[in-house]
Amino acid sequence: MISSNDFRTGVTIVVDGQLWQVVDFQHVKPGKGSAFVRTRLRNVMRGNVLEKTFRAGEMLERAIVETREMQYLYGTGDDYCFMDKANYEQVHLGHDLLGDNVDLLKEGMVINVQFHDGRVIAAELPNHIDLEVVETDPGYRGDTATNVQKPAKLETGATITVPLFINPGDRVRIDTRDRKYISRV
Repeated sequence: MISSNDFRTGVTIVVDGQLWQVVDFQHVKPGKGSAFVRTRLRNVMRGNVLEKTFRAGEMLERAIVETREMQYLYGTGDDYCFMDKANYEQVHLGHDLLGDNVDLLKEGMVINVQFHDGRVIAAELPNHIDLEVVETDPGYRGDTATNVQKPAKLETGATITVPLFINPGDRVRIDTRDRKYISRV
């Protein structure tokens, strides 16, 4: 159990039989009446956001979420196989759980997978990954008046925009949260 006074961003709780993660919280002490906690909660399974108010000190069930490091082995269609690095157990995850960054997965990559009551509830890639540029248009001399970008195809098949000086064969660092080029490696 967790008190509403102990809410922090990222805490996972059970409300009405569903898992909710605290996105934002604010303790409010009005001049008249009792204190309360105003929160924004995100449903872990569906992703929708809910604003809910709790009385100060109200006890709620805290969800026990276990995070495991898992290594990507292979993918077939919309099914992706991961191996737990601790006990070598294999888990198959779908495209819907991995999100839009599934095309950035490379064999051998380690990701964090979150479990609740033995079932997978979320999977997240590392914040930064290094991949090789396979195909891109050549940059021309003199095209540097502004911050000009060009599309580049990576070794995993994903396409991102990179600066003009990046050539095929270069390794680039990418931020997986917004799919942006960070630097050349």
